[in-house]
Amino acid sequence: MTRIAPIALIAALAAAPAFAEAEKYTVDASHAQIVFSYDHLGFSTGYGMFSGYEGEIMFDQANPAESSVTVSFPVRSMLTGWEARFEHFMSADFFDAAEDEMVTFASTGIEVTGETTALITGDLTLNGVTKSVVLDAVLNQAGDHPMENKPWAGFSATTTLLRSDFNVGAFAPFVSDEVQVQISLEAMKAE
Repeated sequence: MTRIAPIALIAALAAAPAFAEAEKYTVDASHAQIVFSYDHLGFSTGYGMFSGYEGEIMFDQANPAESSVTVSFPVRSMLTGWEARFEHFMSADFFDAAEDEMVTFASTGIEVTGETTALITGDLTLNGVTKSVVLDAVLNQAGDHPMENKPWAGFSATTTLLRSDFNVGAFAPFVSDEVQVQISLEAMKAE
């Protein structure tokens, strides 16, 4: 009888998966923002935002390096706070943006750097140009949402882009070529 218990334990361990698999989370568009800023002639800092974007995160909490993220949104969803500036950004000086032109990001690798931090490398497509960028990311929190009663996760990230890399470098260096980007989003476990 003493031999049955170890055999049953070995069988149970063999039947259990060795690693948890990534679970699909969808970006909560009502809590997803990308804020960008740039220096304007040394006199001020200009800001803009993309909000309400969609995406998917394959989130492996046990092994974050096996996670992935994809997001997309129309370039014309940009908010600048001033209609004339928005129209200038959409003009041939910058994006020359069609109504259906999209900005996309798809991760290609994740390097875990701490308990809640990682460097997410991915392909950013902007203005018809695709370049590899690195997001310095933080897992803000993962757990059950207190009002939705289902698994939820919150992330933030930063990066610096060069406008000229994406053919939107008009007026550089007077208007800074470097653009600081801050990302904040929440995602819910897909059903």
